[in-house]
Amino acid sequence: MNANAPAPDSYYERIDEYRYKPTSHAGGAWDPDEQHFSPLGGLIVHAIDRHLAARPPSGMVLGRISFDILGRLALDECEIRVETVRPGRTIELIDATVLIADRPVVRARAWLLAALDTGAAAGGAPDRLTPPEALTPWPMTSVWPGGYIASLDVRPLAPPQPGRTTAWISTRLNLVAREAASPLASYIALVDTANGIAVRRPPTAWMFPNVDLTLHLHRQPEGPWTGLDTTVIFGSTGQGVTSTVLHDISGPVGHAQQILTLRPLPQTD
Repeated sequence: MNANAPAPDSYYERIDEYRYKPTSHAGGAWDPDEQHFSPLGGLIVHAIDRHLAARPPSGMVLGRISFDILGRLALDECEIRVETVRPGRTIELIDATVLIADRPVVRARAWLLAALDTGAAAGGAPDRLTPPEALTPWPMTSVWPGGYIASLDVRPLAPPQPGRTTAWISTRLNLVAREAASPLASYIALVDTANGIAVRRPPTAWMFPNVDLTLHLHRQPEGPWTGLDTTVIFGSTGQGVTSTVLHDISGPVGHAQQILTLRPLPQTD
């Protein structure tokens, strides 16, 4: 590929059955030469979807998915291996591993649960958010660099505050070039943005990357907007937590949590 050619309108291009090449749109916020985890998380769900599509429908839906980030996410081709580790008719556990240069860099575990009609018992969720069409876009690039951040349409409900922001996130880009991604994969591809919308301290003075992401869903989300009602807490011993109530246009769909490793950056004169 010509290094000077424009990136395709996607975060990834498929190489073969298991391998994908990130485009410059997947570039990270902490380091543009790394992948931002948000689209990679969506890509993992896309790979899980393909794994499930190769067998008869099970009637189950994703209830929880957790991602552990094991190492540097270089902006290089990655391989995703998926396996069923606990099959079942009403509960199932799926594992996925991402490898870069033959080294595991992400491990994911997804619990699938039986889909039933429980509308008669549904309740307890918070109110819906103001729809994104009524809100003004916010240039998140004023806080963060990287191709991923530059690809987003971010619409906060109110001006972002340190440690507290509610915003809608969307993108015009496909997850994988020339492939249809499920609403779930496209939705999850934007969730890791939460740790960047409500920064407590400037990322030029402090590092606070997350080493995991866990989502619990009480309803399957639909696109094209991912709503993030986010609170960030910094502790006094080097850890932080980003907590998010997840929404789509119809209302809340679940929760996300991220553990942060917090440290000051050395200051130069």
